[in-house]
Amino acid sequence: MMLPLMHHGMVLLGLPYSNSELMNTTTGGTPYGVSHLAHADGSAPISPEESRLAIAQGKRLAEIALRLRATN
Repeated sequence: MMLPLMHHGMVLLGLPYSNSELMNTTTGGTPYGVSHLAHADGSAPISPEESRLAIAQGKRLAEIALRLRATN
């Protein structure tokens, strides 16, 4: 599904292995991006690693957006 979106200018943004939580999480998060499995009933809470990865990916997205804006 990414290929058609890339034709429209989509930017792919993952998480680099410099985020140490990627090596420690057992509940979610990959270099492709942060993730979480809440179970069907939503009973599984977000782990501390998932939370830190989500914040890291959000910061990364904001930094990239600012850089892209500066080039226009």
